[in-house]
Amino acid sequence: MPYIVSVGTGVPKNKIYQKDAMEFARHLFSKSVDHIDRLLKVFHNGEIEKRHIGKEISWYQLEHSFVEKNDAFIEAAVDLSTRAIKDCLNSPLLKRTIEYEEIDAIFMICTTGLATPSLEARVMNVLPFSRNSKRIPIWGLGCAGGAAGLSRASEYCRAFPKAKVLVVAVELCSLTFQKDDLSKSNLIGTSLFADGAAAALVVGAEADHETYTDSPVPRIMDTKSTLLSDSLDVMGWDVKNDGLFVVFSKSIPALVESWLEPNVSGFLEEHQMTIQDIGQFIAHPGGKKVILAYEKALKLEQNKTAESLKVLREYGNMSSATVLFVLKNVLHKNIRSGEHGVITALGPGFCSELLLVRWE
Repeated sequence: MPYIVSVGTGVPKNKIYQKDAMEFARHLFSKSVDHIDRLLKVFHNGEIEKRHIGKEISWYQLEHSFVEKNDAFIEAAVDLSTRAIKDCLNSPLLKRTIEYEEIDAIFMICTTGLATPSLEARVMNVLPFSRNSKRIPIWGLGCAGGAAGLSRASEYCRAFPKAKVLVVAVELCSLTFQKDDLSKSNLIGTSLFADGAAAALVVGAEADHETYTDSPVPRIMDTKSTLLSDSLDVMGWDVKNDGLFVVFSKSIPALVESWLEPNVSGFLEEHQMTIQDIGQFIAHPGGKKVILAYEKALKLEQNKTAESLKVLREYGNMSSATVLFVLKNVLHKNIRSGEHGVITALGPGFCSELLLVRWE
């Protein structure tokens, strides 16, 4: 079974604090939306303190074409991905720097912009990867993408047990902002979403992982992908002439409560385990309500979701990259060998991605 040996991250230099984001929304929407102060409570209730965004805040007050937004996406995505990869391959958790030429495959995850040639090809023209590295771009999984990328990388490493693989998730959620969209989904998205990139190094069982780190690292024991039927309208994009318009159903926390528990429990039962056997719960923090729904559905103590809440508070929801930020924090904890963890994320489809890991 493959191992996750390091994670690196990168965020834009532009920081926005939640109080400033709320005033931005007030200024933009107050003339068109009744009871704006009541609606702006979502900024207070989300537990987010700051986020990082690709442009200065004044940029978002102006009109931008889909083409202009997408050009900005490509430029920022390549820069952030490059920084996350460098951080990953030079992680202090590693005994040595991993050379770019050692990477056999790159899984590139994104949902917030379009690029052909795809992003990993552009990154490979910036960093000296082997010209023979496999390229696997995955688009459209949204918030589930980071966990799904780990799952697909683990399957690659099971097929090629000597492989070293990068999972790179990059999202520029802010560049999809629609200043004339007065929907509640857009307002909630404005209160939640942010920009960032993360890269995870996954290595096969025969790749001498012990030469990379002295500490126990998570070994991927199993994965599970699940699609909920007839739920295409729960989250995603409406693609229009002006770009990507967010679809964000208010039913998501309720779905977490009703649907995720049997999904997780059934997955663990396949390994003769229960949620009480899980020491590390590494969840994509879709929002404060989603974290609370995890706790209620799975009967988790608050300490089990503390790392997810910390990432939400400091970075907001960066879609697919966010769960890898949580994983990075967990990797820097002193976790004993033999402890189990679950990595989980939910995304458009409506879908769930689960990984069972054990520190070894």
